[in-house]
Amino acid sequence: MKSKAEVVVIGGGSTGTSIAYHLAKLGVDVILVEKGYIGSGSTFRCATGIRQQFTDEANIRLQKYNVERWKRLSEELEYDVNFKQTGYLFLATTEEEVEAFKQNIELHNKFYVPTKLITPEEAKEIVPLLNADEFLAGQWNPTDGKANPFKTVFAFAKKARELGAEIYEYTEVTDVIVENKEVQGVKTNKGIIKADVIVNAANAWAPIINEMVGLGKEFIPIKPYKHQLVKTEPLKEGQIEPLVCPPAWNDSYVLQDGEDGGVLCGTGIEYGPTYDMTPTYDFLRGVLKWATRIIPALKYVHILRQWAGFYAKTPDSNPAIGKINYIDGFYIAAGFSGHGFMMAPGVGEAMAELIVKGKSKVPLDWDWYDPHRFERGELRSAAFQIG
Repeated sequence: MKSKAEVVVIGGGSTGTSIAYHLAKLGVDVILVEKGYIGSGSTFRCATGIRQQFTDEANIRLQKYNVERWKRLSEELEYDVNFKQTGYLFLATTEEEVEAFKQNIELHNKFYVPTKLITPEEAKEIVPLLNADEFLAGQWNPTDGKANPFKTVFAFAKKARELGAEIYEYTEVTDVIVENKEVQGVKTNKGIIKADVIVNAANAWAPIINEMVGLGKEFIPIKPYKHQLVKTEPLKEGQIEPLVCPPAWNDSYVLQDGEDGGVLCGTGIEYGPTYDMTPTYDFLRGVLKWATRIIPALKYVHILRQWAGFYAKTPDSNPAIGKINYIDGFYIAAGFSGHGFMMAPGVGEAMAELIVKGKSKVPLDWDWYDPHRFERGELRSAAFQIG
């Protein structure tokens, strides 16, 4: 293992590997350390979705940029991440929701995100198995989509290595070395790595890293909440291509996997804070109640597997992204609250440019995601979540 680098990235999920890749692309000597295997935290447990349909300007603008990055990512990384623009379809069950959808659409269209209001009949044309009778309208954006999280992390890591980055799996950071409020490197279970810049991309474990530099776990209050998914046996391709979600139904959603045709089913049942990843029977019962109401045909489909992962949540469900003012050379990109995978290309690019150039061309609102906002009590409007 190398004992020195310009930058050490802690955390090997989609965010960490993206940061490492973009730093290596800029010619930086970078090492990424991951205590498990790359992608073993939240990334490999996510529902694959990528959307622009948020309810605030900062996330909409960032995600519009990210969709453009996702469209080019396979070619850029020379590895197919299976990005498909199959859309996101939100469904309204009340007139109040329809009015809220209209406001959302107006905001999306302001930033050239092509969301539109559609009828239940139009929704059923998009999703043939949909129980359209229970809905009044849909909020539909065909340019949202999904990608393969396994292939994406491997692609970022592969390209980062080709550009000179080192990636050490099963390498746990046990301490961050700080002298005179400047980072000097990290201690790991395999030795010390000296570096002038440390990036905390540990997401659910980010508070533990923050504590190592003396900030305290509550400086950026990120809490791990267990969310779960179930997956069915494969259906015929194209039956439930977009992610379908009636928010009023406990933020439940269904989405056909872009690789094998199985249907991913999620709902807004969460447990925590906890680092426990044990799937629960209560979730299985709860999610299937809603999934079969959205798509009645799922009553006759076998469940193949169930698993749990984390939403690393902040108090306003927006991530902490940027430089920490109190410790020279210490940066963070964590607390994505379920949105880390979809944001990874642009966030990785922006963080790399911030570290190297002090600024970035990515339309990422640094004030909105400011890590210091929590200590000032300046919470943002909550980022729109599902599941």
